[in-house]
Amino acid sequence: MIKLRQSILLAALVLLPALAQAADPVVGRWKTIDGETGKPKSYVEITQAANGTLNGRIVELINPSKPNPTCDKCKDDRKDKPITGMEIIRGMKAEGGGKYAGGTILKPDEGKVYKSKMALIEGGRKLEVSGCVTFICKSQVWERQ
Repeated sequence: MIKLRQSILLAALVLLPALAQAADPVVGRWKTIDGETGKPKSYVEITQAANGTLNGRIVELINPSKPNPTCDKCKDDRKDKPITGMEIIRGMKAEGGGKYAGGTILKPDEGKVYKSKMALIEGGRKLEVSGCVTFICKSQVWERQ
């Protein structure tokens, strides 16, 4: 019995570094900050899909303009769905060095989907998120929670 426990403990210690490396550094909960007002808007949970892409979902709205708002301006599968729980980042791919691209981001209050890129900044404590149309990009800095 003791040898079995020691074997399990040894296996766990060997696998722990591999499991820690499996999660991308951007995975986690982020507080979004409105680029115009500087006020917090929501909490977004970024997760890694089985295929390695990253997706982000609004898990909580901070002071919504109305209770349980929906994306009435969306034109895709998110139309008229609740904003809380909505996937707003889709298909982001790691480029290395804390940079991500190739995905899209939805701005629910506009219902518009933009090409997006992200970059970890300030030692991974903050995330710069940009939405772009052609060569014009607007960015926000999110804070890790």
